[in-house]
Amino acid sequence: MDKNKSIDGLAPRRSKKVAASKTTSQKTKSKKIPITEPTKQKSINQKTPTPKSIKSPEIDPVADFLKPVQAFDFDETTGELKANKKPITKSIQKMDKKTKKPHKKRKIILIIILIIFLLLVGLATTAILWGNDIIAKITGGRGTVFDLITFTEPTYNPLKTDANGRTNILAFGTSGYNMDGDEGNGKHAGAQLTDSIMLISLNQETGDIAMLSLPRDLKASPTCTATGKINEVYWCHNMKGDNEQAGAEALMVEVGSILGIDFQYYAHLNWGSLIQIVNVLGGITITLDEDINDHYWTGAVYQAGIEYTLNGEQALGLARARHGTTGGDFSRGASQQKILIGIKNKLLSKGLSITEIISLASTLGDNLRTDFSIDEMKTLAHLTSDFDFENMRQVSLIEPYRFMTTGSINGISYVLPSAGVGNYGRIQEYIAEQITNYIEPEPEPEPEEETETSETI
Repeated sequence: MDKNKSIDGLAPRRSKKVAASKTTSQKTKSKKIPITEPTKQKSINQKTPTPKSIKSPEIDPVADFLKPVQAFDFDETTGELKANKKPITKSIQKMDKKTKKPHKKRKIILIIILIIFLLLVGLATTAILWGNDIIAKITGGRGTVFDLITFTEPTYNPLKTDANGRTNILAFGTSGYNMDGDEGNGKHAGAQLTDSIMLISLNQETGDIAMLSLPRDLKASPTCTATGKINEVYWCHNMKGDNEQAGAEALMVEVGSILGIDFQYYAHLNWGSLIQIVNVLGGITITLDEDINDHYWTGAVYQAGIEYTLNGEQALGLARARHGTTGGDFSRGASQQKILIGIKNKLLSKGLSITEIISLASTLGDNLRTDFSIDEMKTLAHLTSDFDFENMRQVSLIEPYRFMTTGSINGISYVLPSAGVGNYGRIQEYIAEQITNYIEPEPEPEPEEETETSETI
């Protein structure tokens, strides 16, 4: 019997040499020899196969568990702990990377905030300069954008009035696409002639509003030309376009002497801007009191009593239409009043967006001049809630009474008082009745409701 075989003959016996080597390794255990992964012991009889079920893994788990991890490094002579530089360096680098990223993010955020701040400051500065420019143009340099800003409860000072407690505003319009009289490719010869002259009279106590238009061909006091029409007065005192105040005040005196009233304010509108104003508002609606068929001159063709929606071009055409009408310049003045009422109605009913407000303000800034101060503008805007716009009165000098007529003097066609050249007495009496001393009629009492009475038996 072979001594190297077991009784069952399946596994080899361990030799004395193997046991001796085990004993030797136990003796040398006290020495500091690095433990290495043990090698697989091969059986003496290599021909005997090892069953798959007991096949050893490639890495012995016990040896792997006992494998030392170099977390701490001790000095062999002194036994002191050595500094582990590499792990510390790596951890510091990782910490640096983590701490550097937030610093970069903070810098980026600060830069973005700074850019936004500079943009806001730039926009605010631009808005202030732009607002000041608009207000300076409209008021003739009598106000700034800061006058519109109030941090306390606003106070409204009453508007100036005449001896009868009414505020009279002279509203007049010139032609051209801007205040300098440009029309298309060049200057229009009559751009500074007043195509429309209108009285707007307000009663701040009652909310009454009256409007009256004067024809541009009305014979006036001697002017700077041989013609002597009322539409030349403004231009005669502002020929170079650099003295708005003088031209407006001269026209206020002339119209005041004809109507027998005192003016407190004026507003000069360039009719060419009507296109932009109406288009910004998205169109206006008007209903005329007479038929207009001015197809060949302005393209304005409308029937009385029908509501029309007009765009900017159509509104300007109607404002200039006097041919194909029953009253000529008087009809044109009545149409201009209807247009202003249409603009007023649209402004009160339409909520304007920021873009629309800016566009409207820019248009008015370039095409409106007035002697209202900023405080007076705020008062006027505040009073609009008290004005009776629904019952705004349109006073006419030819209906129902014909106070004006047409005639020719030295071959020039004029509008003249029916009472004679320069005789405005009857006109002034009528204005005093309808405007200056106007007393609103008391509302008719509502009929009493009939109440049923029960009969007693």
